[in-house]
Amino acid sequence: MREAVIVDAVRTPLGKGKPSGTLSGWHPADLLAHVLGAIVERTGVDARTIDDVIVGCVSQIGEQSFNVARNAVLAAGFPVTVPATTVDRQCGSSQQAVHFAAQGIMAGAYDIVIAAGVESMSRVPMFSSAAGKDPSGPGVARRFEEGLVPQGISAELIAARWGFGRDDLDEFAARSHQRAAASSDRGDIVPTRIHRGDGSTGDIVVTDEGVRPQTTAASIAHLGPAFRTDEYARRFPEIGWHITAANSSQISDGAAGVLLAERSVAERLGLRVRAVVRAFSVVGDDPLLMLTGVIPATRKALASAGLTIDDVDVFEVNEAFAPVVLAWQREMKADPERVNVAGGAIANGHPLGASGAKLLGSLVNELERRDGRWGLQTICEGGGMANATIIERVR
Repeated sequence: MREAVIVDAVRTPLGKGKPSGTLSGWHPADLLAHVLGAIVERTGVDARTIDDVIVGCVSQIGEQSFNVARNAVLAAGFPVTVPATTVDRQCGSSQQAVHFAAQGIMAGAYDIVIAAGVESMSRVPMFSSAAGKDPSGPGVARRFEEGLVPQGISAELIAARWGFGRDDLDEFAARSHQRAAASSDRGDIVPTRIHRGDGSTGDIVVTDEGVRPQTTAASIAHLGPAFRTDEYARRFPEIGWHITAANSSQISDGAAGVLLAERSVAERLGLRVRAVVRAFSVVGDDPLLMLTGVIPATRKALASAGLTIDDVDVFEVNEAFAPVVLAWQREMKADPERVNVAGGAIANGHPLGASGAKLLGSLVNELERRDGRWGLQTICEGGGMANATIIERVR
């Protein structure tokens, strides 16, 4: 039986998604090319043997349009014979890229694949791909007559339904920063030089720009709600308005990539096998709550792998908003000391299309650091979807 294995996982440090951010001077195709080149250099794989490059990217417009994956492959200097494609499953885009890569390997269509993701949110702002138009259409409007809501409102609804107060969310956010700051030795980060808009370059960065080690629940308690409007306040009187910029994920720039191979091929080529992809799932869920899909996705992946929640050594649950992880944790009865042990998107950022691959790199590294066996990652996605992936570390 063919097995899909993880050979390596790398990423850039994450820059703040604004014009002054450390990575804002990089064209997204070049930023992704930087990661692709690092994968080849670190592993020693011959780029000519790569069967496909599958890349997650959400805002496929402007500099991220016309198949950013193929442009990055060419920018990285790969042989022109290496194909590439770009996929969009919203925030889980590069996790879906990993799934497609693993499925292709297991089915016999591929031997060696790079699954990756990129998002330059400073250069290609969130929602810009809608180009001022309604992406949902009248059919969705007829089905959901009261209207769907932005993710920030969904997060507020989750906090209200599960009974999380402002203190709960701010304490979780502060813990994310503190854990990220304490996990400075990240073997997956590729040193990345600052590029400026005038064409000059600056220092090499190796740390995430958004981490604030001194963050406490008290230091962010003064922030007001980020998504409150009179319209939503009238429609949802149960909302407590606890979601702020500090307990939400950070807008970021970054790229990440994972080299996967069929196990016997990797062993024949002398590539290090770090983990095996054992199970994956994708689900749809309530598009109003939108962000709760991580719960059924986790259950589905665990059932596929024949595991229980207690079997898993390390979890990565994307910190889109604090209540998403807290609700998942409560429903799954997961040990908080195994969840996002190196912090998450609240601290180090959420470069949309790159986040799934970024989480997988963190998961592999933490399993190795803790001498664990099983790891699970899951990520909520726009429209009410979620992916989950289970890996087994090779010791």
